[in-house]
Amino acid sequence: MIARCRDARFLAGVALLALFSSGCAQDRYEQRAEVIKDHVDAFYRNLESDKVASAVLENEQIEALARDMEQGLLQRAGQMDMNQKAQEWSLVKTAHETAADNWLALARYFVVKQQYEEARGTYQRVIETYNGKPYHSYAERARTGLHDLDRIISPSKSL
Repeated sequence: MIARCRDARFLAGVALLALFSSGCAQDRYEQRAEVIKDHVDAFYRNLESDKVASAVLENEQIEALARDMEQGLLQRAGQMDMNQKAQEWSLVKTAHETAADNWLALARYFVVKQQYEEARGTYQRVIETYNGKPYHSYAERARTGLHDLDRIISPSKSL
């Protein structure tokens, strides 16, 4: 479980750093990426320390940042060149994907801790929140998680 969390945290960090490897990123984008990375690190530290409420708050901060960045981008879209738009949309998408990955990690955490109703609720949240086309794979992973959870809770009924 912890190894998967560390892998997800590493991948999120790599994705964020890849956005800025071209050398043309401005400080504002780098700062936003660093803030997201800090929230991801805090999310996994809290989860590893069994501080679930704090982990949830960190992930909610990532979602709020994604919404705020998206709102700002939509308001400034006419004032930006294509490269700036693409870079900002990429960061918005990365923030949304990172939050979705974190919710899935939290659901797996709950399964490991045998907190099945919490796992079910977390998977359901992913399905309801990340149901748009760009995030379809996250909703599908949550559906698979729910199916697997049903197998764990009632193995004879799922056969």
